[in-house]
Amino acid sequence: MSEQPKRGASGATVPPFLGRERELAFLHELADSGRPELFVLYGRRRVGKTELLQQFCAGRKAVYFLAAQVRDRDNLRAFRAAIASELGDALAGDVEFPDWSAALGFLAERAAGERLVVVLDEFPYLCEAQKSVPSQLQRFWDTRGKHSSLMLVLCGSQVSFMENEVLAERSPLFGRRTAQRRLEPLRPLETLPFFPNWKLEERVLGYSVLGGMPAYLRRFDATRPLRENLLRDVLRPEGFLFDEVQFLLRSELSNPATYNSLLAAIARGSSKLNDIATDVGVDSTTANKYLHTLRELRLVEREVPLTDPDPLRSRRGSYRIADRFLQFHYRHLQPHLSLIHAGRGQRVLEQFVEPDLPRLLDEAKVDFVLDHLRHEAAELVGDELPEIARHPGRHVRAVARSASGRTVAAIVLPDGKLSTATLEAELATLTEALGASPLKLTYGLTSRPDRPLEVERVPDDELV
Repeated sequence: MSEQPKRGASGATVPPFLGRERELAFLHELADSGRPELFVLYGRRRVGKTELLQQFCAGRKAVYFLAAQVRDRDNLRAFRAAIASELGDALAGDVEFPDWSAALGFLAERAAGERLVVVLDEFPYLCEAQKSVPSQLQRFWDTRGKHSSLMLVLCGSQVSFMENEVLAERSPLFGRRTAQRRLEPLRPLETLPFFPNWKLEERVLGYSVLGGMPAYLRRFDATRPLRENLLRDVLRPEGFLFDEVQFLLRSELSNPATYNSLLAAIARGSSKLNDIATDVGVDSTTANKYLHTLRELRLVEREVPLTDPDPLRSRRGSYRIADRFLQFHYRHLQPHLSLIHAGRGQRVLEQFVEPDLPRLLDEAKVDFVLDHLRHEAAELVGDELPEIARHPGRHVRAVARSASGRTVAAIVLPDGKLSTATLEAELATLTEALGASPLKLTYGLTSRPDRPLEVERVPDDELV
């Protein structure tokens, strides 16, 4: 996008709106559909929902309303004020809405055939204050909304609530939505423009620490090195990201203690269900139940090797933290909270974080490779790649299977000398497990932010 960086209050460069072009285009497509639309947008806090919606509403006839954790009547009054302010409707300021059905009915009437976008952000807060809000919206949509020119957007950060109380079959709103989107973190490649002043390797390390959450990425100051940003925003109690993980867990989970212990166990290296349960001190059934919840929230993922003949029943599945910043938190923040509270963040950085940077960089490289396999490698391979998984090799770090059944081995080239004997052994193991020699792709990290990966398809008769 051509938008230029801005300056924040501190004088630091604030990146422009980045990385959501596809989602923004879809919203505009809905708005221009000529039909009434009820769109549900949700995703975890800090993933960029509010920024996306505000960018979308800019330049359109729209009422954007951010709900608060107050009584229902107060939210209705604030909504009335938003209508009066954003539409310049003086009449709205004198109307007392008895409920949300009446408020939306007022807007449907005011739209008068012209597209009007209405955004109810943090929708779960409205429902906390008044349990009947979903039923009120159902009544409005069935009687007025689906015949109006409104585009109604319901947005929420409580993923479990939005899935269970808005989208699920038991919800009064079930079947009313015309589209929905769970907003995910940015792809690894999309995070690089947030750090325009950094060399590529430091940008990749920035991704390795922060992951793809736009609010985290925007917080780091690209005019200062990674080390200073870590000390300012992560490794001190006043830092923007210091308590972020606990805020996240408390917003989604009623009792975060066991979840904290499970995540810490995985970060320490436990990856099998029984090992995680033993580390935490619970039985496997209990651990499995909690891990299921973390998987639904996409904070944890269970990976099964592509070489497993029966992935659904596999006992070889391993758990890993799916979010880069959560992983960083439980590896480097959680174990050293006492030191950080004592003002020793510098020591944590020097003694624990900096020695681990090579591993963080290596893990981030694999994320970039997996992302390439998912989104771009099909053209190089000549076939779609519906199955993709990490691989625990020293050089073969990911494996994919094409739609026609051909195996693809992703070889990450080391900075130093490649061990041909090790690579030959890894490829031989793959060939034996999958019954055919794999097609080989090699991946190397460049120095170019616009093209971070050098990818080549290896001829079948060559090793690399």
